[in-house]
Formats: sequence, C-alpha cells, structure tokens
Amino acid sequence: MKNIFAISGSLRKGSSNHTILEYLGRKMPFNVNYLIYDGLSTVPAFDPGLDNDTPPKPVSELRSLLAEADAIIICTPEYAHGIPGALKNALDWMVSSGSFSGKPTALITASTGGKDAQEAMIKVLNAIDAELRPQSTLLIPFVRTKIDAAGSISEEATIGRLNVLVKSILAVIE
Repeated sequence: MKNIFAISGSLRKGSSNHTILEYLGRKMPFNVNYLIYDGLSTVPAFDPGLDNDTPPKPVSELRSLLAEADAIIICTPEYAHGIPGALKNALDWMVSSGSFSGKPTALITASTGGKDAQEAMIKVLNAIDAELRPQSTLLIPFVRTKIDAAGSISEEATIGRLNVLVKSILAVIE
C-alpha cells in the first residue's frame, strides 16, 4: 500500500480546497491510502526554542504522518496575496525535520486569484526540499465559479487538470 497525505491550507470544513482534496481522494486506486489532514489548527506557533528532539505533540504527529507518506498533496487558498498563516506555520516546523525532503509533492492553489500564494508556496516547498514537478503544480483561479451548489467540481477543464495531476503523482510513487 502507498500513502498519500493531503493538507488543506484552509481551516474551514467544506471549503473549496477541501472539496478538491475530497475529489482527488475519490480518484485514488484501491492500493493507495489517502488521508486528508485535519490537525492544521492544532499546530502551535513556530518557536525555534521548541524545535528539538521533543517538539510539541501536534508537530511530532504531523512529522510522523509526513514520514509515512509516499507523496504529499497540498491544496491551499491565497490569503492577502500570500500563504494562509496556519499552513505557513506548519511548514516552518518542518524545516529542521527534513519531513518533506525528497517527497513527491503536488501543489494546488485554488482561490480567487492564487498566483502570489502559488509563487510563495513554491519557494517554501523548495526551501524544505519537497520534490515538485511542473505537472504536479496547478493553479485554479476563481475556484468558487468551478464548484456547484452541491459541492461538486463543475468545470470540465478543471476536472481534466485535476485528473492529470492525480496521474502524475501516482506515476511517481508506483
């Protein structure tokens, strides 16, 4: 069994980002364990003084989940032209751990705009040595226009691009 670990940059359940991650989960084959992380809000503010062999429990749990992952998918909105604070904070905790080092990582930025957050996320993921590939990086601007009232992705072009991303990440871990 392969493990794919998904992180939403939005803390709001039912957000567009969660909808996208849930869609991706339905596209995974039977031999892939797919987990959407729901503990982002529990990760304390980054404190270098606590970043040692015994970090706070939510940090050590996140690091363990990342260590078990064969691949990581991040789907995030853009807040104030940048990365949502809770997501950036969690990634800051991962710098010294090497949790992302060499891990195939897919990045989806789904927001009203998203370009600034995507550029910032690429810089952060490169800094923590995540393995990003062009075919596993996707920008979905005006995401709310691409999800219907029932919470389903309604735009065929977006569905097609998400399906390509799934195939890309699965090809890397198989």
